[in-house]
Amino acid sequence: MAEVKVFPLCCVVQNYAWGKVGQDSEVARLVLGGDPQALIEESKPYAELWMGAHPKGDALIKDNRISQRTLGQWIADFPGCLGSKVKDTFHGQLPFLFKVLSVNTALSIQAHPNRELAARLHAQFPEHYPDNNHKPEMAIALTRFEGLCGFRPMEEILGFLKDVPEFRALIGTEAAEELQSAVGDSDRTSLALKKCFTRMMNCEKKLFVDQLNMLVKRISEEEAAGKDTSRSNGELLLRLHSQYPGDIGCFSIYFLNRMVLRPGEAMFLGANEPHAYLSGDCVECMACSDNTVRAGLTPKYIDVDTLCEMLNYSPAPASAKIFPCVRDNSDPCVYLYDPPVPDFSVMRIQIPALEHQYTVSALESAGILLVIDGDAVATSAAALSDITLKRGSVLFISANESVSLQVTSSTGMTMFRACCLL
Repeated sequence: MAEVKVFPLCCVVQNYAWGKVGQDSEVARLVLGGDPQALIEESKPYAELWMGAHPKGDALIKDNRISQRTLGQWIADFPGCLGSKVKDTFHGQLPFLFKVLSVNTALSIQAHPNRELAARLHAQFPEHYPDNNHKPEMAIALTRFEGLCGFRPMEEILGFLKDVPEFRALIGTEAAEELQSAVGDSDRTSLALKKCFTRMMNCEKKLFVDQLNMLVKRISEEEAAGKDTSRSNGELLLRLHSQYPGDIGCFSIYFLNRMVLRPGEAMFLGANEPHAYLSGDCVECMACSDNTVRAGLTPKYIDVDTLCEMLNYSPAPASAKIFPCVRDNSDPCVYLYDPPVPDFSVMRIQIPALEHQYTVSALESAGILLVIDGDAVATSAAALSDITLKRGSVLFISANESVSLQVTSSTGMTMFRACCLL
């Protein structure tokens, strides 16, 4: 079967507690689209759909003419399917994991280490940091998607220190004044910001719980009186507190940009970038790693000291955290999200209405294709037979192979393709 290089995949669902439940979840809806007989439990969370060869969620090849095996096993047997550059650079491994996420409750204040820090953490604490790889990520919104990303501009943080006394109490007057005096000097600003954030994350539990309770009480009373609580970021504070009562991470909203992405907008999360996902649905692509340093809004292992030491303390507006896509000059249906890491890139393929023929072009890298909307029949000389594509279908395409689509839906198609453009 070495000649078979294009085939559908049956991917792995992760039922983490923070996911949307039942058919409120885009993950569940995509699973049903790909398999109408799939059993979806309405009270069960469907948090992530994993499309790749990660050992904790290796996709199954969905073709009974190929003996039962996973994508990881196939790549191990036929590493040339990755493309020669990818195979050599990443030692015969698929370098990325492609996902769909459906987020109902906040998903941890976290950051990911660079390769150097990842190697050190793995050597020292392998039970918490299970590999030595970095873990850059990119999230592309499918629906309205809300998250936190990067430190806010100084004027916004200073504004919250003025308007939210409970927040200022955790930082302390000395550190707050030091931050104020550092305005205009980028080096001093980074040091002062690190000092403020570290003080907050390490403050005595009784202090932050008391201040958080006072803040929740004040905002709740102001909301009940019909007052505007936006200067305290009131709506988000109450929401996070309802999900994670008594958690220091609730105060992180005064340091970190609140991002609201529209469908098609993206944010790239490089090494040492503080972030959290709050709500909504997205496709995500990441390097193959499980290294996450967390410090709040999570029941998982928390490593405050490492997080505070590693972060990028460079203030920037939320608008600067939106990662741009570029329309492909040679194919106007393709919008490329190409982050500054070698491990992955993502293409959004938007086939317009009434377009009946389309070719998914060959690349020097293996890729994974996900259908979000639309129907087609896919043909390729590297496939065993024609493949029916519909919402939720996932297709593995080996390097240097193209796929011809006979589009059968009158409204066009929306697809995402993860690949590695070295």
